[in-house]
Amino acid sequence: MPITIPDDVKPEIVNNLVKVRGPKGMLEVKLSQAVNVELKNKLLTVGLKKSHRLGESLARKGRLETKNLHGLTRALLQNAITGVTAGWQKTLELVGVGFRAEGGGKEMTLQVGFSHPVKIIAPTGIEFKIKDNTQIEVSGIDKNVVGEVAAKVRSVKPPEPYKGKGIRYQGEHIRKKAGKAVKAVTTG
Repeated sequence: MPITIPDDVKPEIVNNLVKVRGPKGMLEVKLSQAVNVELKNKLLTVGLKKSHRLGESLARKGRLETKNLHGLTRALLQNAITGVTAGWQKTLELVGVGFRAEGGGKEMTLQVGFSHPVKIIAPTGIEFKIKDNTQIEVSGIDKNVVGEVAAKVRSVKPPEPYKGKGIRYQGEHIRKKAGKAVKAVTTG
C-alpha cells in the first residue's frame, strides 16, 4: 500500500536512508538491506528487493523476517510523515491530593508526594505543556521519542493499584485491588 505524501513534505532517498522534511522539522528513517523504497508522483512505495522476495530459496524464518521488515518500514515512514506535518503528542494525568506539575517548554517540575520536587528536562525536539497543573502534554515530531519521554515521566510515580494515585496516561484504566478485609469479631 503506497504512502501518499502531502504537498508540504519533501522526502529524499539517499542509499539506505530516507530523509523526510516538513513544516515541523526533519526526520530520518534508516532502511534495511532487504527493503526497497521508491518515490513516484507524490507516492512512496515500499517493497522487497529482488533477492529477498518471497518464494525464493530463503529459509521460512528468513522470509517471515523480511516480510515483517516490509511492514515495519512502511509504518516508520508513515509515522515520520505524520510527525513532520502534524506532530505527535501524549497526555499524562496526575491523580492524587497535592500532585501538581509546574513549568513547561523544556523543563518541568513535578510534586508527586515525595519530600522533594522532581525536575525533568526534555530532550531535543520534545516540549512539555501543562494544563490545570494536573495534565502534562508531551509533544514532538518523532513518535518513538515522544512515547519514551512520556513513559519516563510516568515512571516517576506510576499509579498504585489500591487508590490509583500516581501519573497515568489520559484514558488509562487502572485495575484497583481490594484492600485488606476486616474480619468481624463476635463476643460471646
